[in-house]
This record gives sequence, structure tokens and C-alpha cells, in this order.
Amino acid sequence: QVRLRESGGRPVQAGGSLKLSCIASGPAFSRCTMGWYRHEAPGKERELVSTFANVGPSTYADSVKGRFTIAQDNATNTLYLQMNNLGTDDAGVYYCAARCGEGTYWGQGTQVTVSS
Repeated sequence: QVRLRESGGRPVQAGGSLKLSCIASGPAFSRCTMGWYRHEAPGKERELVSTFANVGPSTYADSVKGRFTIAQDNATNTLYLQMNNLGTDDAGVYYCAARCGEGTYWGQGTQVTVSS
């Protein structure tokens, strides 16, 4: 079983930065692929923002390339998402996900609000 807990979401002005954190309990990092998703609004699908790669480059949605950086600290079982130059289109609930062999685990989400 993997449990995930996100934090770091808050209101921010356009152009600002935020760093999201996700603490994983259980052996997530050693056997699961970690990533960040966001859900912009009801009725829209949850969007994959970034996936951390243990080997090679991590991947990003085109809309966030060059602005967001995903990182993983194995010592503290924490996944991060550094978000720079935020725009109103980046607002939404951000979820940490662990894609494991038995299925995908989700955190409860953290709200990011971007004002123009």
C-alpha cells in the first residue's frame, strides 16, 4: 500500500512560483513511477503534468516545459514540482500519483490558484 500526501498549493499571482511537495509512505519510489497530475476544472479530464524518470530525462506536458521541474528525494521519500512563471491556465488541483504494478495510488490533491 502506498499513501501520498501533497502540500504547497496556495494562491499566487501570475508570473509567480510555487513548489509542491508529495510525501510518500510505503515503498513507492523503489517500485513505482511517480508523477504529478492536475485537474483544472470539473468536467475536464485530469492532465498528466510531469513524470519523474529514475534513468534519463523526466517528461513534461508541452504546456509546462521550460517552466516546471520535477524532482525526487529518495532519502525523504518526497516528490517535488517546482513551478515557475505561473499562468492562470496552471490553476487547478494538483495530484501526486504513484503508478505501481498493482495500480495507481493518488494523493488528496493540493489547490493552486493563480490570479491575473
